[in-house]
Amino acid sequence: MTAPLPRITNRKRWLILSHAFNMDGRAASQTITDKIPYFLQAGVKPTVFSSITGIKDTRFPHYQFLAWGPAAFRFDFRHWFANQYGRGLPYKVVTTTVSILLAPFIALERILLGLSNQWSWAMPAYLHGKKLIQNKQVDLVYSTAGAWSAQLAALWLKKSTGVFWMTEIHDPLVIRNSPDDLGFVTPRNRDARFRKWLETQICKHADLAWWFTEGAVHYAKLRNPNLNEPGNAKGVMVIPGAEPPGAPEEINLVTQQVEQKQEQKRVEERAKEMQPHHYGIHLVISHFGSLAKNRSISTILNRLPMLFKNHPEARNAIQVHVYGAKVDSLTADAISQHGFADLVIEHGRIEKDPVTGKSGRERIAERMQASDVLLLLHGDDEWCAEYIPSKMYEYFWMGRPIWAITHRNPQMNALLAERNAYISAADDAASIDAALERIWLGWQQKNLMQLAWRPIGVDQAAQRILQLLESMQTAKAQ
Repeated sequence: MTAPLPRITNRKRWLILSHAFNMDGRAASQTITDKIPYFLQAGVKPTVFSSITGIKDTRFPHYQFLAWGPAAFRFDFRHWFANQYGRGLPYKVVTTTVSILLAPFIALERILLGLSNQWSWAMPAYLHGKKLIQNKQVDLVYSTAGAWSAQLAALWLKKSTGVFWMTEIHDPLVIRNSPDDLGFVTPRNRDARFRKWLETQICKHADLAWWFTEGAVHYAKLRNPNLNEPGNAKGVMVIPGAEPPGAPEEINLVTQQVEQKQEQKRVEERAKEMQPHHYGIHLVISHFGSLAKNRSISTILNRLPMLFKNHPEARNAIQVHVYGAKVDSLTADAISQHGFADLVIEHGRIEKDPVTGKSGRERIAERMQASDVLLLLHGDDEWCAEYIPSKMYEYFWMGRPIWAITHRNPQMNALLAERNAYISAADDAASIDAALERIWLGWQQKNLMQLAWRPIGVDQAAQRILQLLESMQTAKAQ
């Protein structure tokens, strides 16, 4: 930790709105849940509102609400049932039945509103939150991550009660289509129009707002000039970071007494404890997280034939392991076209192991550390200029070589370059070919380019948020 955490002396009672709170392995959950121990240590007394999709927290009041709309209800119910009973035959039968029953209502919801599924969770969050605020039980509302319904509920609470509101924007609300598109044009899509309106409202009414990348802050300020006013704390960047493997248990111990020297010692010891990597008979390139047409394994699969032409022996040695998602359609086409069914290995979601008790997050960390190379796909859309995958910060803790295929994001490239990662451009086939060959030759020589040990923890994000609050309080007192 770079410095001791500020102690909260005012506005201690936080109402945290997070739809995905305590969902195992979800970035939208980890963004907030990993900060909680640091906030507790600083004297925050949280109350959390979330959906029913995660595990109920026992450290503080945690209320889980069903969304009121049919589409959100279907989504939430699926995750709740899986948490309670697993994903076996009962899950398939029950969730299919619920989906069939809700189908006409979901269709009607989409026709009438055209908003993304989770919008309706804002309604119970708002009503229950307003009651707490009116009963003088809340000093501050903190909306965060994932579904924008949390931001919508917070906006309603701000307008109706005047409560202090701080918010973090996980992903950009306005999706631009090209470098020339600054996001000023009103979108045709109703959900996109609503998100554009919501961004404007956040920038106007929030007391404190931050984004996760320099690019996101830059474009938000272009669209919302009030963010550029001197002393304005609305338009700031906070790097989210990530916690190391086993974070929940370790951080709970650390929260008893965190000092700078102790934290530095913990990081150094973790680096020393990492075992030398074992090179097996296969070069294992692993990808973790969601896939889509704009973030596809096909990006490298379509370049492998060139590598195999120059290095035929690589065909039977390289494996690409896919965790956390089904392959996208472009990847499926590439597998079929090139005959790579034996080369791409799908593992699906890695969840809690009932035998060992290990969480999905812990099991994923083990798979990451056993990989030869961690693949980080950024995507190829314009919004990549405003987005950094949260997986990158997890990768930094693993001590394994990273191969990142990025698009138009100097901040992301700089963070990767500082840590000695392999970097390719998504729109540059030659750079992908070059990286593939370097990785192949490095693996053959058992000398892959090692990642520089410079992880970014969540402690710095929590500290930054607390410092912003402290500085605002000081300025107000003056």
